[in-house]
Amino acid sequence: MKITFFGAVREVTGSMHLIAVNGSQVLLDCGLCQGKRKEAFERNRNLPFDAGSIDACVLSHAHIDHSGNLPTLVNRGFTGRIFATPATIDLCDIMLRDSVHLQLKDVEYVNKRRARQGKNLFEPLALPEDVDRVMEQFESVPYEMRKEVVPGLEITFHDAGHILGSAVTTIDFKGKSGASRLLFTGDLGRKDMPILKDPVVAHDVDYLVTESTYGNRLHPPREDVRRALKALIWKVTERRSKLVIPSFSVGRTQQLVYFLRELYEEGEIPRLPVYVDSPLSSRATEVYEKHRECYDQEALRVIREGDEPFTFRGLTYITEVDDSKALNDAEGPMVIISASGMCEGGRILHHLKNSIEDSRNVILFVGYQAENTLGRRIVQHQEPIRIFGDEYKLRAEVHSIEALSAHADRNELLDYFQQMGPKVRHAFVVHGEMEEATSFSEALRQLGARNVMIPERGQSVGL
Repeated sequence: MKITFFGAVREVTGSMHLIAVNGSQVLLDCGLCQGKRKEAFERNRNLPFDAGSIDACVLSHAHIDHSGNLPTLVNRGFTGRIFATPATIDLCDIMLRDSVHLQLKDVEYVNKRRARQGKNLFEPLALPEDVDRVMEQFESVPYEMRKEVVPGLEITFHDAGHILGSAVTTIDFKGKSGASRLLFTGDLGRKDMPILKDPVVAHDVDYLVTESTYGNRLHPPREDVRRALKALIWKVTERRSKLVIPSFSVGRTQQLVYFLRELYEEGEIPRLPVYVDSPLSSRATEVYEKHRECYDQEALRVIREGDEPFTFRGLTYITEVDDSKALNDAEGPMVIISASGMCEGGRILHHLKNSIEDSRNVILFVGYQAENTLGRRIVQHQEPIRIFGDEYKLRAEVHSIEALSAHADRNELLDYFQQMGPKVRHAFVVHGEMEEATSFSEALRQLGARNVMIPERGQSVGL
């Protein structure tokens, strides 16, 4: 077997790794690269392999940095099966359509400017009909069911506890030296977080491809989320202002709603209006409600007691554009949760534009902000803040809550691998910026991993 690392290498977006085994080629994830607009567009458009030569794709979960370039893959000639869990397929049905819609809007906007400048126009990465073809090529594989995807290579999905349907994937293959097992973590989740079950530990692993997003950092305890939310909600209530929360539509938004419901019911916060302003978030929540087989005992208890995890009095899901625009002129106090989580598109840009220069307002980040994203620039106070081509002063308060992260932190990752056992012969550290990946690689060596590598983009390694 040979594995080539094409994406999420020394960075955290664009997950994409290619396995060659027994004459077949299997792609692990096909994510969109996010960050600097021009560089990301070029990388997403120019796949580093012949799409028609790929026999199958194994998808760890539905987040766009793992699934978002599937329409481009199909558009370029991929005709094989895409293997994923049932919940991942349902989430991809809404997320990929939303992603392609936003890409088309983005290309339309850029092309208007290029046309005025007499430059060649860009072609979109993919079209809505490409998403239709992606959905036709999906094959559902439930957790814990072993499945042959190409001759001599079998996969088993185990619950990763990251988002609904997310999987750590064991890949069993037969090579010249006999049977071996590779574990691909995708994005590894966390224990004792609301809604989803804890990650399932895989065993008897020879080769490991692991994320390292928080490879040198620790998350605060879960109770810190409640304390921080409570304090900030009381602050905007007293100021009669806005708490604006950029949030990923899948996973993070549902977690926030879950925590806010708890705080309201326990009388810890006042009943101010809460708006989830994202059509994608609303549709994703419907998928969450459909797949209760993924819930942990805590969420199931809420349902048994007659409550709904993702609704409470004062919460409104907004889908219509006019209702979204009305929030810009509405008086606080209020909470606005809107996508995208890294502020790279979506309705959150309008809410930031209208709130960022008011010192009474609060902007709260609840997820990882990758390099070169607007979210990272706001967190680091890199003024002036540019939104839709205009510059704004950052006067609003900026806060972050890392305890809500759906990624395992350093200790949680190491605890998972300790439980996995000492057999790992070779570990590859991906999906982390260089500082995090380097620190985590050293920690894996100290745990006993015999060969640990941070691959470069395009690097191939024989197993």
